[in-house]
Amino acid sequence: MTRVPPFSSPLLVGFDALEKKLERIAKSGDSYPPYNIERIGGGEAAQTLRITLAVAGFSDADLEVLVEENQLIVRGRQADDDTPREFLHRGIAARQFSRVFMLADGMRVTAAQLKNGLLSIDLDRPQPERFIKRIAITSDE
Repeated sequence: MTRVPPFSSPLLVGFDALEKKLERIAKSGDSYPPYNIERIGGGEAAQTLRITLAVAGFSDADLEVLVEENQLIVRGRQADDDTPREFLHRGIAARQFSRVFMLADGMRVTAAQLKNGLLSIDLDRPQPERFIKRIAITSDE
């Protein structure tokens, strides 16, 4: 049985990049680190969001926040501690992660803060200015 791509309709010309992005999102099933997305502030001037990731054990030097095209990429790299220790149980491992969030057009990252093991990343989408332009009508007379 052949798989029919969802964007194969002749009415959806040029949406192949969107299809690839959706497939990439669907494949990223890793749930580490856990995160919240919340709307903060209010008002109609801008849409302000905050993404909060639980990154206990990571310092700000271990974390990297990048914006690449329409993607917000958060990476964490912890190095194993070189001090010799004998663990009776090791449930907290030095772990690496990469979490990608697709951003809508016009979204911009305004701040990132690490506090009490939570990395908060603030985003906003400024309201576009209304643009009205009168077009002159010419006649052939």
